[in-house]
Amino acid sequence: MPVHRPGSGPRRSRLTAVGILLAALSLLVSLPTSAQAADAPTRGSARMGMGVVGHDGQGQLPPADPNAVQTEGVDVSSHQGNVNWSGLWSSGVKWAYVKATEGTYYKNPYFAQQYNGSYNVGMIRGSYHFATPDTTSGATQADYFVNNGGGWSRDGKTLPGALDIEWNPYGAQCFGKSQSAMVTWIRDFLNRYKARTGRDAVIYTATSWWKDCTGNYGGFGATNPLWIARYNTTPGELPAGWGFQTIWQYTSSGPIVGDHNKFNGALDRVVALANG
Repeated sequence: MPVHRPGSGPRRSRLTAVGILLAALSLLVSLPTSAQAADAPTRGSARMGMGVVGHDGQGQLPPADPNAVQTEGVDVSSHQGNVNWSGLWSSGVKWAYVKATEGTYYKNPYFAQQYNGSYNVGMIRGSYHFATPDTTSGATQADYFVNNGGGWSRDGKTLPGALDIEWNPYGAQCFGKSQSAMVTWIRDFLNRYKARTGRDAVIYTATSWWKDCTGNYGGFGATNPLWIARYNTTPGELPAGWGFQTIWQYTSSGPIVGDHNKFNGALDRVVALANG
């Protein structure tokens, strides 16, 4: 007669099968998470307009308008690396914005080459901050921006800093904030920036995001120049509070490098914005 040994027989076989099944299920569940993590952008990689194509689309380039007085400009970030500024200047680009910071955890490693290089070829240039309202307060991020390239001086060649406030590339599009809380965050950033520099920051945004995430708040139009992002033949509807845009980002695929923009006016108006 066979001798029964503890841990052997049908019960052990059933336990082993259950263990194998659980391990397999665990592997299946983990696979989407791993794939998502691999595809998710890394903190610091955000740049102007990266959410515009995904949400508003990339339309046709605007037709040439002989009656419109506009001045061509670009915006760049670390994605462009070392920029050929002389080539851009020769193509007709007369001003530039350079990403300086993001949140309170990132500084553009190419900032010096981009910011100083654009200045050295004769461009009027400024810097921008990619906002992450879910990480730290508006005032804290304004300080980080000013301390790391976002300052301003009345030299006729330095534009006021720009707040890039748009879709969150790392999570919920409104950074987990209610519309009123988002307005408060933006106001705190703008107030702190002005206290530090004496200038009202430019606001870069897209109308659809502004409607969704601020409730189409109209209280900044009287003080802060609007930089509207819309990749189409016209700037389209503007956010509440602004009767016109100061800058229009019209494409993310410029002929040489970076996003291309049209300043709403001749070069002397760009100089006027720089001088304050």
